[in-house]
Amino acid sequence: MRIGLVLPQASEDGAGGTWTEILGLARQAEEGGADSLWLSDHFFYRAADAPIGSETGYHEAWTLLSALAATTRRVELGTLVLATSFRPAGLLAKMAATVDDVSGGRVILGLGCGWHEPEYEAFGYPFDHRVGRFEEALRIIVPLVHGQRVTFDGAYGQVHDAQIRPAPIRPDLPILVAAKGERMLRLTARHADAWQTAWFGRPDDRYRERHDALLVACETEGRDPGTLEVTVGVEVTGEESAAASLAVDARAVADGLAAWQETGADHLQLGVNPGTRESFATVLDGIRAFRG
Repeated sequence: MRIGLVLPQASEDGAGGTWTEILGLARQAEEGGADSLWLSDHFFYRAADAPIGSETGYHEAWTLLSALAATTRRVELGTLVLATSFRPAGLLAKMAATVDDVSGGRVILGLGCGWHEPEYEAFGYPFDHRVGRFEEALRIIVPLVHGQRVTFDGAYGQVHDAQIRPAPIRPDLPILVAAKGERMLRLTARHADAWQTAWFGRPDDRYRERHDALLVACETEGRDPGTLEVTVGVEVTGEESAAASLAVDARAVADGLAAWQETGADHLQLGVNPGTRESFATVLDGIRAFRG
């Protein structure tokens, strides 16, 4: 089972989450034995019913991913997940292929349909028909990053005899989709190499229900579930809550990882809060204890 860490990108009132801090955590994680590093894709987050001006801001995912591709050497680099509605599908595919080249073939292209409506409204992106738009984006992005020439004329996106040049260095760049609804799960089974679900503490009924729904989608789409990697986002915070988070404690992390391994999960993404060097050090100690 591979284990990655989600890097903090958020800042409030312009404080925290600088590139220097992010790079320091990335290098700490890589040197400490993490298998992967992950970035989310948001302009900002505003809590429900919170006033405008109370947002938590996020550094842009692809810019950071490009910088990490050039400043790390071993870890996989993933997006958790890119909202396909924020970028034209052809451009997104081109960016993914370029960053994969810069990284030496370490990118996991995580994709989703987006969910936080305030940022769509603020930056002028349509929020309607998100799954329909996502499905069309997949039909453009997946074949392009796999080196194919694509013509597609959809309701929301069009490409005509498009191909990525220079050609992608990997014809099998992995596609990850975050999904829990029936339609999104079927798209995952149809197009993806990996499925992502989040956020959890230890394995619970909620996780098992989602995994069962994935198996149904695979059966419906004629997909062997053994060919689809299972990835799980796990919260690691100040206090343990079995259903919601693991504690920032090396033994708790090690025990939680063992529980997830028993489920057959292939790859975990640990969201560590607070995202500090001290917390990362404790979590990395837990990962090493789990591995023995």
